[in-house]
Amino acid sequence: MSLVQWPDFYFARHGETDWNAERRYQGSRDIPLNERGRKQADSNGHLLKFLLEEEGVDPASLTWHASPLSRARETMERMRAAFDVPLPEVNYDQRLVEISFGNLEGRLHAEISREMAVAAPGERDAHYWHFRPEQGETYDDVAERLLDFAESLTHNAIIVAHGGVMRVLRHLVEGADRAEVLNWEPPQGVIAHFTQGGMRLHAAKKTW
Repeated sequence: MSLVQWPDFYFARHGETDWNAERRYQGSRDIPLNERGRKQADSNGHLLKFLLEEEGVDPASLTWHASPLSRARETMERMRAAFDVPLPEVNYDQRLVEISFGNLEGRLHAEISREMAVAAPGERDAHYWHFRPEQGETYDDVAERLLDFAESLTHNAIIVAHGGVMRVLRHLVEGADRAEVLNWEPPQGVIAHFTQGGMRLHAAKKTW
């Protein structure tokens, strides 16, 4: 767990892409949302608006951050469309980009597990935190850039990014065990509220 003082923030993973549905390593590839993913993003916008109203939080008082990859960018844009008040500009931050899987990107999880003995989610141990695919990143690399991002996160915030980023945030903010988060499937179409060293997931009724 990090010693960084994280402010409260709401986090959404981007909506589904075709590669998510096919269980392909996606990583830093710029793969767009599919139709289901767009509906998830729309639903997340209404859910976020409801949560902020319930908490009495002015959305204009928050800072808004997202990965610049198009699937996160479109998710953020669709979520913001649910609000009928002026919102601060979005900070599209490279430090929020998904973990790079290097030469594994575009290949099926099952294919890689079978051919290269690379563990897929559900089969990993804590050592996978330091696994580096050829031309790719480790989860520890992602943790380093998220800690750097946290230094500039001075206000409560909205963040839209990726599943790998969400895994690392659970470890850094919530203190969840590395093996647990490496095998956890970060959900789409939900809002995670990170606050006071914990995380609570909120889900809307499915409309996709």
